[in-house]
Amino acid sequence: MKIEYQKNVACSYWYSFFAFFGINSLWVIYLQQQGLSLVEIGLCESIFHVASFLFELPSGVLADRFSYKSVLIAGRIMAIAAAVTMLIGGSFWVYAGGFVLNAFSYNLQSGTLEALIYDSLLEQRQEKHYPKAAAHLNMIFEFADTGGVVLAGLFVHWHFELTYVIEILISCLALFSILLVKEPRLVSGVQTEETSAASTKKILLAAWKLLQHQPQLRNLMIFQAGFDAVCTSYYFYFQSLMENKNFTSWLISALLILAAAINIFAMHFAPHLKAKLPVSTFTGWLAVSLLILLTCWFNQLVILLGIFLLVQALGSISEPIFSSYYNEAVPSEQRATLLSVASVFFSIGMIVIFPFLGWLIEKSNFAIAFGSLGLVLLVLLGSISIHSRFFAN
Repeated sequence: MKIEYQKNVACSYWYSFFAFFGINSLWVIYLQQQGLSLVEIGLCESIFHVASFLFELPSGVLADRFSYKSVLIAGRIMAIAAAVTMLIGGSFWVYAGGFVLNAFSYNLQSGTLEALIYDSLLEQRQEKHYPKAAAHLNMIFEFADTGGVVLAGLFVHWHFELTYVIEILISCLALFSILLVKEPRLVSGVQTEETSAASTKKILLAAWKLLQHQPQLRNLMIFQAGFDAVCTSYYFYFQSLMENKNFTSWLISALLILAAAINIFAMHFAPHLKAKLPVSTFTGWLAVSLLILLTCWFNQLVILLGIFLLVQALGSISEPIFSSYYNEAVPSEQRATLLSVASVFFSIGMIVIFPFLGWLIEKSNFAIAFGSLGLVLLVLLGSISIHSRFFAN
């Protein structure tokens, strides 16, 4: 039976919408309302990334060793279990357990969905369309994430726990979407029995050798990990600022709608930037843009709001571009594993940055914490610029 690859892409889009529906994205506010301090919230996120660090590579290997479809199904089951745990709550350790389950869910789909789409297109020799498909995937993610966050914003001061009930229902719809997918054959030139029967050890060794022989790929993963960690930390801790400034539910929702509109508009430029900008120019542009964090020292709400909108737009543009770089450089039989390596780097960054920023915000304030981060980035950027071949082959 011929595999319906275009249907795979369509089903992956639906799965992406349901799996990334951001109904529980305001978890910082939720945990604050449950009585957790910013330090405890930072530790929860750190626990999430420790679990993610430990499970990321095994999850990628599972996708390469078995099937994308089964791994994505397992991911949604974990998401349901995480939502149930967050509903039970009651103590820091119970919430921490929910974050561990959520990390497993994140790992199981991290890189796997993109690899599924790429291999589905590759089978029909349409991989040149992947940058556009990746941009569409991220637009769907942005729309779904924002739609969920906007809805969650309306629950902030009214039965906030219902957001996790909705998460359970949405995860069931994601399960149905992925059940319709036809598993593609993993292709790398000519498929052989040795390739299809490759052991976990062989996959990991091949991934390690690829990173050794492609320093540009390795450096790109490290750069993206640091960049995304900064943007993600700002996004989540900005929630605490909104709570402390007594933003109303409607104001929170309006701000998130504005951010989504800017992000979706920005995503349209991703394929053009990928085609026109060398990787070194693109990464340099992203690095310099983060120096705007230095303006946090002014501690003006309008500036902090502007930075919030900017870092989200930059993240939206960069994600499909990095995804295209990685998929072009990685063989099919190692794709999910190598994309998981990128997520491991991100987890390491979040383990270090996120709890430290939470502690610094509690000891001082939001503006001082991220203004200080801007100074650190300025020093790092100056050091890296000295080594002009950091992103060279």
